Amino acid sequence: MSTYSQFCPVAKAMELLDERWTLLVVRELLKGSTHFNDLRRGVPKMSPALLSKRLKSLSRAGVVERREVDGRTSYALTACGQELAGVVDELAAWGTRWIPEIGDDDLDPHLLMWDIRRTVPVDAWPRARTVVAFRLTGVSPKASGWWLMVSEGAAEVCDFDPGYEVAATVEASLRTLTELWRGDVSWSRATLNGAVTLHGTADARRAVPNWLGQSTAAAIPRPA
Repeated sequence: MSTYSQFCPVAKAMELLDERWTLLVVRELLKGSTHFNDLRRGVPKMSPALLSKRLKSLSRAGVVERREVDGRTSYALTACGQELAGVVDELAAWGTRWIPEIGDDDLDPHLLMWDIRRTVPVDAWPRARTVVAFRLTGVSPKASGWWLMVSEGAAEVCDFDPGYEVAATVEASLRTLTELWRGDVSWSRATLNGAVTLHGTADARRAVPNWLGQSTAAAIPRPA
């Protein structure tokens, strides 16, 4: 690990935290990922080898605790690591307010659907198993079809048809759905201008925005 050779606490903290991907790994742990493959889904462009290296360095620093349960490894933030929640939240708020532009390289259907799955408001969904399908444009055919299913209070996302009846289908470009999720545009605006098309019964179409919700960043005020 490189050093700044300064006694400043900011410099000492950044010696650990400003290594590439480190804070994004912390973000994933804060969002509830505990296993290696779940962490990988939150940082899909990070190599497994680098993720393993970052987890080891965070463990040595006392930020992450590695556990073995029934032969399966899991990771959790220590009290030290949990204190970074405020740092990550403030960075998210600052980035939302002052760096709102997203480039084409920033769009990732796998990361988007994973993020939707883990924060979808399951209490707003019907009690019976309910499936919403997504047809995305602007991506490869392999990544254009997704299914989000909520059953027994848990959400799952699939890139293959799970075989259950679909209550509603959302058609949009990857960029539009990403902007909706981030709160850059509203559901009402996107449906009115045709950027999003909803299929299903009238009740299901009305319910989709509440079923999906938006990311926590959507509530962050933007500059006028």
